[in-house]
Amino acid sequence: MSRPVKPDPVKLMAAFLYRETTDMSKALGEMEARFDGADAVSDEMVFDFTEYYCREMGKPLYRRFVCFRELLDPGNLAEIKLWTNDLEHAMESDSLRRVNVDPGVLCAGSLVLATCKPAPHRPYLGSGVFADLTLMYSEGEYRPLEWTYPDYRDERVRAFMGQARELLLFELRSIKRGEWRGPC
Repeated sequence: MSRPVKPDPVKLMAAFLYRETTDMSKALGEMEARFDGADAVSDEMVFDFTEYYCREMGKPLYRRFVCFRELLDPGNLAEIKLWTNDLEHAMESDSLRRVNVDPGVLCAGSLVLATCKPAPHRPYLGSGVFADLTLMYSEGEYRPLEWTYPDYRDERVRAFMGQARELLLFELRSIKRGEWRGPC
């Protein structure tokens, strides 16, 4: 019989989609206040993979990925998704989103996003939130899956996640040696 084990803590990652840098900065500030600041921030990328968000958010759109210092229990992902939904709602203008914040958890073997959109490959986490296994680590890099969104397939994004993984592994080794001074 298998016995439940406590998983290693994970790195919170958030993908920001925005038109105005000031909106992204405001949302990032809220997340940094809650999750002990950012420790990895990607370059800004033009988001031209789909027109899905343009009607609501306008054009051009930009994407930036951020990982946070506070290591978390991966079981908190649904709660974090609901919190980022509230953040998006609080920043709306004329009932239109100014920023889209997609949280996920980065662990040594994968990147799992939270979504409120059901699909056959998305297990239910509770409270209307589903898990989306987006990238899996194999042969020295994060690799996309058949359903991975086009922007997460981009080599720059996968390289950023690989760098964040190295930071996570360093932090996990520090925890095991009793040297970690972070909030976890």
